[in-house]
Amino acid sequence: MPDSMSEQLQRDMECEGLLECFHGLKQLDKDCYQALVSAEEALTIDEVAERVDRERSTAYRAVQRLLKAGFIQKEQINYEQGGYYHVYRPTDPSQIADDMQRMLNDWYAKMGQLIGEFEEKYDRPERAAAES
Repeated sequence: MPDSMSEQLQRDMECEGLLECFHGLKQLDKDCYQALVSAEEALTIDEVAERVDRERSTAYRAVQRLLKAGFIQKEQINYEQGGYYHVYRPTDPSQIADDMQRMLNDWYAKMGQLIGEFEEKYDRPERAAAES
Protein backbone atom coordinates (compact mmCIF):
# COMPACT_ATOMS: atom_id res chain seq x y z
CA MET A 1 0.00 0.00 0.00
CA PRO A 2 1.33 3.48 -0.82
CA ASP A 3 2.72 5.50 2.07
CA SER A 4 1.22 8.91 1.34
CA MET A 5 -2.20 10.18 0.36
CA SER A 6 -0.79 11.68 -2.84
CA GLU A 7 0.56 8.23 -3.80
CA GLN A 8 -2.82 6.67 -3.07
CA LEU A 9 -4.58 9.22 -5.27
CA GLN A 10 -2.18 8.58 -8.15
CA ARG A 11 -2.60 4.83 -8.27
CA ASP A 12 -5.51 2.92 -9.72
CA MET A 13 -7.81 1.59 -7.01
CA GLU A 14 -10.44 -1.10 -7.17
CA CYS A 15 -13.39 -1.42 -4.84
CA GLU A 16 -11.68 -4.33 -3.03
CA GLY A 17 -8.90 -1.90 -2.14
CA LEU A 18 -11.37 -0.27 0.22
CA LEU A 19 -11.24 -3.33 2.44
CA GLU A 20 -7.52 -2.80 2.94
CA CYS A 21 -7.66 0.99 3.00
CA PHE A 22 -10.51 1.36 5.50
CA HIS A 23 -10.00 -1.68 7.68
CA GLY A 24 -6.44 -2.88 7.14
CA LEU A 25 -7.68 -6.25 5.93
CA LYS A 26 -5.15 -8.68 4.49
CA GLN A 27 -5.36 -10.73 1.31
CA LEU A 28 -6.52 -13.78 3.26
CA ASP A 29 -9.30 -11.71 4.85
CA LYS A 30 -10.43 -10.63 1.38
CA ASP A 31 -10.26 -14.24 0.15
CA CYS A 32 -12.42 -15.40 3.07
CA TYR A 33 -14.88 -12.59 2.43
CA GLN A 34 -15.09 -13.54 -1.24
CA ALA A 35 -15.68 -17.19 -0.25
CA LEU A 36 -18.57 -16.13 1.98
CA VAL A 37 -20.05 -13.82 -0.65
CA SER A 38 -19.92 -16.48 -3.36
CA ALA A 39 -21.46 -19.18 -1.14
CA GLU A 40 -25.12 -20.04 -1.59
CA GLU A 41 -25.60 -20.35 2.16
CA ALA A 42 -23.84 -19.48 5.41
CA LEU A 43 -20.55 -21.31 5.99
CA THR A 44 -18.81 -22.80 9.00
CA ILE A 45 -15.17 -22.00 9.75
CA ASP A 46 -14.19 -25.42 8.40
CA GLU A 47 -15.98 -24.69 5.11
CA VAL A 48 -14.33 -21.27 4.82
CA ALA A 49 -10.92 -22.82 5.51
CA GLU A 50 -11.49 -25.45 2.83
CA ARG A 51 -12.54 -22.84 0.24
CA VAL A 52 -9.46 -20.68 0.85
CA ASP A 53 -7.16 -23.70 1.26
CA ARG A 54 -5.89 -22.74 4.71
CA GLU A 55 -5.76 -24.31 8.14
CA ARG A 56 -8.87 -23.88 10.29
CA SER A 57 -7.09 -21.66 12.84
CA THR A 58 -5.77 -19.36 10.11
CA ALA A 59 -9.22 -19.01 8.53
CA TYR A 60 -10.71 -18.43 11.98
CA ARG A 61 -8.42 -15.42 12.59
CA ALA A 62 -9.37 -13.94 9.22
CA VAL A 63 -13.07 -14.47 9.93
CA GLN A 64 -12.65 -12.76 13.31
CA ARG A 65 -11.12 -9.71 11.60
CA LEU A 66 -14.05 -9.64 9.16
CA LEU A 67 -16.51 -9.85 12.05
CA LYS A 68 -14.77 -7.01 13.88
CA ALA A 69 -14.86 -4.87 10.72
CA GLY A 70 -18.59 -5.61 10.30
CA PHE A 71 -18.24 -7.33 6.93
CA ILE A 72 -19.82 -10.57 8.06
CA GLN A 73 -22.38 -11.77 10.59
CA LYS A 74 -22.19 -14.77 12.91
CA GLU A 75 -25.16 -17.00 13.66
CA GLN A 76 -25.40 -19.79 16.23
CA ILE A 77 -27.01 -23.06 15.11
CA ASN A 78 -28.18 -25.34 17.93
CA TYR A 79 -28.15 -29.13 17.71
CA GLU A 80 -31.34 -30.87 18.87
CA GLN A 81 -29.31 -33.12 21.19
CA GLY A 82 -27.50 -30.17 22.70
CA GLY A 83 -24.48 -28.18 21.66
CA TYR A 84 -24.10 -25.68 18.86
CA TYR A 85 -21.88 -24.40 16.07
CA HIS A 86 -21.52 -21.08 14.26
CA VAL A 87 -22.05 -20.15 10.64
CA TYR A 88 -21.02 -16.94 8.92
CA ARG A 89 -22.63 -14.90 6.16
CA PRO A 90 -21.76 -11.56 4.55
CA THR A 91 -23.35 -8.37 5.82
CA ASP A 92 -25.60 -6.48 3.40
CA PRO A 93 -23.25 -4.49 1.10
CA SER A 94 -25.33 -1.31 1.48
CA GLN A 95 -24.81 -1.45 5.26
CA ILE A 96 -21.05 -1.90 4.77
CA ALA A 97 -21.00 1.01 2.29
CA ASP A 98 -22.92 3.22 4.76
CA ASP A 99 -20.42 2.35 7.50
CA MET A 100 -17.47 3.16 5.23
CA GLN A 101 -19.10 6.46 4.21
CA ARG A 102 -19.51 7.41 7.89
CA MET A 103 -15.90 6.47 8.54
CA LEU A 104 -14.77 8.56 5.56
CA ASN A 105 -16.81 11.55 6.77
CA ASP A 106 -15.28 11.24 10.26
CA TRP A 107 -11.79 10.99 8.73
CA TYR A 108 -12.44 14.01 6.51
CA ALA A 109 -13.60 16.08 9.50
CA LYS A 110 -10.54 15.02 11.52
CA MET A 111 -8.15 15.86 8.67
CA GLY A 112 -9.81 19.28 8.28
CA GLN A 113 -9.30 19.92 11.99
CA LEU A 114 -5.63 18.86 11.78
CA ILE A 115 -5.05 21.10 8.74
CA GLY A 116 -6.51 24.02 10.69
CA GLU A 117 -4.25 23.22 13.65
CA PHE A 118 -1.25 23.05 11.30
CA GLU A 119 -2.06 26.46 9.84
CA GLU A 120 -2.48 28.02 13.30
CA LYS A 121 0.73 26.46 14.61
CA TYR A 122 2.98 27.42 11.69
CA ASP A 123 1.47 30.74 10.59
CA ARG A 124 4.12 33.34 11.37
CA PRO A 125 2.89 36.30 13.47
CA GLU A 126 4.44 38.92 11.13
CA ARG A 127 2.55 37.48 8.14
CA ALA A 128 -0.71 37.49 10.07
CA ALA A 129 -0.10 41.15 11.06
CA ALA A 130 0.69 42.14 7.45
CA GLU A 131 -2.57 40.58 6.24
CA SER A 132 -4.65 42.60 8.74
